[in-house]
Amino acid sequence: MLPFVLFTYTATWTAFFWAAAWPAESWAATVLLLAGTFAPSFVALVLIARQSGRAGLRSLLQRVLDLQTSWQWYAFAVGYIAVVKLVAAAMHRLIAGTWPPFGSTPWALIPLAILISAPLQAGEEIGWRGYALPRLAERFGLARASLLLGVIAGIWHLPLFAVPGHANYGQPFWLFVLGSTALSVAMAWLFMNTRGSVGLAMLMHAAANETNRLVPTRAAIPGNPFTRFDASLITWLVAGLLGLATAYFLWRMRAAPGLGRRSPGREPFRRE
Repeated sequence: MLPFVLFTYTATWTAFFWAAAWPAESWAATVLLLAGTFAPSFVALVLIARQSGRAGLRSLLQRVLDLQTSWQWYAFAVGYIAVVKLVAAAMHRLIAGTWPPFGSTPWALIPLAILISAPLQAGEEIGWRGYALPRLAERFGLARASLLLGVIAGIWHLPLFAVPGHANYGQPFWLFVLGSTALSVAMAWLFMNTRGSVGLAMLMHAAANETNRLVPTRAAIPGNPFTRFDASLITWLVAGLLGLATAYFLWRMRAAPGLGRRSPGREPFRRE
């Protein structure tokens, strides 16, 4: 696992660093940001090819394309963050007497945005859920592995908080890491219940990104993003709800065994 983390951070942060040297809307910055975003999966594919050859790559592809599961898990993947955001908005109404600001994106367009975005999440999810999670779970168990992976993936975004024009610029960094960790735990819960489907993880990642627009919690605040925890009421309400859900998922996964390191061609929770 250490080579994966080191190579991924090196490749991504190098690309993000050079992206920051270009104007935010330039083609060079866009290409470099995309290259950095796809680094986790590129590194994972290289390592799998070296360790397991074609059989390992073929097995991973099967997990990416394996979307056979019950409708409830599709609903969970698509609706988890949306439900959290809308419940938080209702709580905001009760506490503050006003609704929080809602996003300007028409809600009818969000499902289409999720479908378009889902394939692009392969850039991260082949690395995070396809490669890293099973190996971390083998050593630490699924619950602790999901927490550790959330921190790794959260800190991986760090350079973006210093790139003007990026969505993360000016956000409280450590709150983002906490949110990333909460999402990682929820995605591990989905991963466990869909027998290791990377495709469903990609769908949930896309849905989390797009449904976040329903009730935006991100707002650039002047100051150092790496030393602040200040945020709006709606942000803290969302964080509280995610914390409760995270505790529940960890409790349910507490006895889940490691997914195990498999021989070439064998992957977690493969259907017989």
